[in-house]
Amino acid sequence: MSAGGCGEPSPSRPVEEPQAAADQVEDCLLLVWQRQATRTERFDRENDRVKGGAISCATGTSPSQFEAALAAIRAAAASGDKAALLAELGMPLLYIDAAGNRRELQQDELADALFDDVFSPDVLALLRRVRLEDLTVVPDQGAFVELGSIWLVVDSFGGRPRIVTVNRQALGEAAAAARDAARQGQGRPAPLNE
Repeated sequence: MSAGGCGEPSPSRPVEEPQAAADQVEDCLLLVWQRQATRTERFDRENDRVKGGAISCATGTSPSQFEAALAAIRAAAASGDKAALLAELGMPLLYIDAAGNRRELQQDELADALFDDVFSPDVLALLRRVRLEDLTVVPDQGAFVELGSIWLVVDSFGGRPRIVTVNRQALGEAAAAARDAARQGQGRPAPLNE
């Protein structure tokens, strides 16, 4: 969900002046806040910009909604609370295994044996450490981390994002890229798949 074209300039639009871009982000936040029962204005204004643009413009919800979802996801992954983690998913969940095989899963499938395949130790490690500043947003598509390892989407304007994709193939690629960058002196070693 996008908030009416706010945010990053498209290739067909000229680059906007900084104040015009800031005004558009503020407009997106105002639209989002109209749909929310409570506002966290200061937090939202200070945290709306991530890689890819403004959270509010690209996803149709506020940074505080993403932060609440990410905090719940971190807590569920840290505690191993399967029911709490399942509550943070959008259904069907697109699962892409390490070999690139795609499968749409329903909640009842995840409640059984497939949960441990989807939420492997490396996926749980990512979920325990994911932060708002790690997000990249894509207008009208959602937000992702680690090269698309985890995608979150908002299904109602102003609402709370849910995990809709777990991509273990991308997670492996992200870990390999981080290791390569660390070897070249451009970052720190990847914490996963060492």
